[in-house]
Amino acid sequence: MPRVCVFDVNETLLDLAALDPHFERAFGDASVRQPWFNQMLQSALVATVTDAYTTFGEIGAAALQMTAERQGVELSDEDQRSILGGMRELPPHPEVSDSLDRLRDADIRLAALTNSTQEVAEEQIEYAGLTEKFEKILSADTAKRIKPAPAPYRMAARSLGIPEREMRLVAAHAWDVAGAMRAGCAAAFVARQPFDPLVERPDVIGADLSEVADAIIAAEAV
Repeated sequence: MPRVCVFDVNETLLDLAALDPHFERAFGDASVRQPWFNQMLQSALVATVTDAYTTFGEIGAAALQMTAERQGVELSDEDQRSILGGMRELPPHPEVSDSLDRLRDADIRLAALTNSTQEVAEEQIEYAGLTEKFEKILSADTAKRIKPAPAPYRMAARSLGIPEREMRLVAAHAWDVAGAMRAGCAAAFVARQPFDPLVERPDVIGADLSEVADAIIAAEAV
């Protein structure tokens, strides 16, 4: 049987570029989105390493405050709401829907696993029109740990009724790939950005989700 494919959500499935107009209005520069999201990830990793827990939404709000301070910008409440609320209204990358359908057609089980809370995750997936693609939408919040800590991946495997070795995490972040593999899962990397050379490479890497889906089907579908 092929491994169950479990997908990261933000950037892997959903396109954060949809937030650019909000950052353009708030900061006068759409490119500020990237340092904000990088700060968000850094803060999440600090929480993981120090064995603390804060929801991903709270981390996003704190990262936005830090970014505004660095940029010397006073954000209005409306600006903050538009950016943080915009995380719930992200479109999928163009190839995502068809790629998920091809995996399902190959009898591969699909689920989603995100650092966002359950409520946000379900809203994101529904807005993107992807709800019916997945048998489960899972949140790291259930484990009260943020990826790449082992607990969310192991929680996902338990929720799907499989051992970790029968789960493949699909992500556009090398740190997510690293976390999954260290937790005993297989992984696949969607190369929307460079892969970290210090991280063990998974057996599947593709330029986008379409290439990754092709490689997974070739490797695992029977």
